[in-house]
Amino acid sequence: MATRPNIVWLTLDSVRADHTSLAGYDRDTTPNLRRIADSAEGSSFNSCFSAGISTPQSSASILTGTYPFRHGLAVTNDYLPDQLRTVPELLGERGYTTACVSRNSYVSAGTGLDRGFDHFRWIAASSVLRTVPPRALLSYLVHLRQHSAGFTIDTSKHATPYLVNKTAGRVLDEVASAEPFFLYVHYNEPHRPYFPPLPYLDRYTDDLGMSTVEAAKFSLWVHRNLNEIVADGCHLDRGERRALKAMYDAEIAYTDMMVGAFVERVRSLEVGDTIFVITADHGELFGEHGMLAHKVILDDAVLHVPMVVHGLTDVAEQRKELVQHIDVMQTLLGLAGADTEQFQGVDLRNETREYVFAQRGQMDFSQFLKHNPNFDTSPYHGAPVAAIRDHRYKFQRSDERCELFMLSDESTDVADRHPDVATSLDAALDDWLESDGQPIDADGESRLTGAMRRQLRDLGYLE
Repeated sequence: MATRPNIVWLTLDSVRADHTSLAGYDRDTTPNLRRIADSAEGSSFNSCFSAGISTPQSSASILTGTYPFRHGLAVTNDYLPDQLRTVPELLGERGYTTACVSRNSYVSAGTGLDRGFDHFRWIAASSVLRTVPPRALLSYLVHLRQHSAGFTIDTSKHATPYLVNKTAGRVLDEVASAEPFFLYVHYNEPHRPYFPPLPYLDRYTDDLGMSTVEAAKFSLWVHRNLNEIVADGCHLDRGERRALKAMYDAEIAYTDMMVGAFVERVRSLEVGDTIFVITADHGELFGEHGMLAHKVILDDAVLHVPMVVHGLTDVAEQRKELVQHIDVMQTLLGLAGADTEQFQGVDLRNETREYVFAQRGQMDFSQFLKHNPNFDTSPYHGAPVAAIRDHRYKFQRSDERCELFMLSDESTDVADRHPDVATSLDAALDDWLESDGQPIDADGESRLTGAMRRQLRDLGYLE
């Protein structure tokens, strides 16, 4: 391995680990991820956990090596603190050319996560003519039935990985001659609304109690009425949940195909030693604890994500160990000889971790209460909450209360039955919060533009 390898980091949005082929799912949704993981220099971490439940929290952790309470993005502030240095800044000091292609407004200039990139492309309806190569856009329009929903003015039905690949490919051509390079790509699929391209629409609908068209319409209805559905108790029957998952899984399968194509695109350039990382920023909920999407709770459905690496052979023996995004990134920066002083992970070449941690800020339940004033908030933490997890237990605590769960059951508080475990994890969480959990004093106001906010409203982030 070269002293300073090229690094290609691909983040998929909202992919929970147990819906991938890597985790033995009964649908082969990610054959390309599995192929990359099973190749000679590939591996997959079975127990990778996000530090947060949303894109801004998780992406800021990935790109600064710090936990959500530390960087504060989408916890206490809306913009990345100036005191933190970003991964592209740190790699730039080591001679890296850095580039990013993002399809999510939370990874943009609006949050400060563009800081340090030599080349940055944010793809949205308002910016597509400026950021997507004209030939790529024309090709996308010609192949709308293959890579999207066909000709429709309903933008919620359109998939974008094809545009992301083409844009990232153009950026790659610009940076590949200036090795070493760091390329970070954020795909927005399979983030809701779940509406896969036409060739994938009926991939998993054969055994549903409704037609493919009905399942697709139902998926869009859930997206547009999600807060109201949750507020009314999330009473989706088994068939409706299966239909929702069929659309979600089909989006994963399509995005997996596009990720596989992009990895081959990088390899076709015959650049120097290149490490690939493929993961998700967080998972997704399908009714667990009465929630949908990735809201409110620190459940493994939201935190447990796929993590595939290729070319990072020094860490293959750690595939069964607990790992977080910041560990993988810290290891990569260590290989590049970059400064990792602010990082709060471990270098996987010579360390393992005993626990993983996750955090979520103050919860605003008004999104549900305005639909149903009687919505029961008592099962959920309203105050900021932190969780600590090992292979057997998860302990979470806020100023309101604490709970201990014996995994994989995250509904039954077993603190009374296992007081020694609760005490031990509580003390470990205390120690961690007093060090790595300390926030930076920052008051970063949002710099999201109107166009960025419109994109986030389409995705269901904003009202």
